[in-house]
Amino acid sequence: MQFYVYILYNDKHDKFYIGQTYNLKKRIFEHTNKLSVYTARYDGVWRIVHTEQCNTRSDAMNREKFLKRQKNKNFYKKLCNISNLAG
Repeated sequence: MQFYVYILYNDKHDKFYIGQTYNLKKRIFEHTNKLSVYTARYDGVWRIVHTEQCNTRSDAMNREKFLKRQKNKNFYKKLCNISNLAG
């Protein structure tokens, strides 16, 4: 089974969300329909700006943790090829 690490971006609030899942379509649906606690707090559109495939859930969780520890918009901007962030 493939697992995915993904990054969403909300232009209106200049926010990133990083997550991991085995069912990317379902998870994106949950985010766009306000069924995820963190992303539901913000209005505006969450768009997927980066995905990575991992062979195991453990690999996906480790990659997710690494990305979350960066806490650096410039790092995410470069990784996601976003040329102009809000703010």
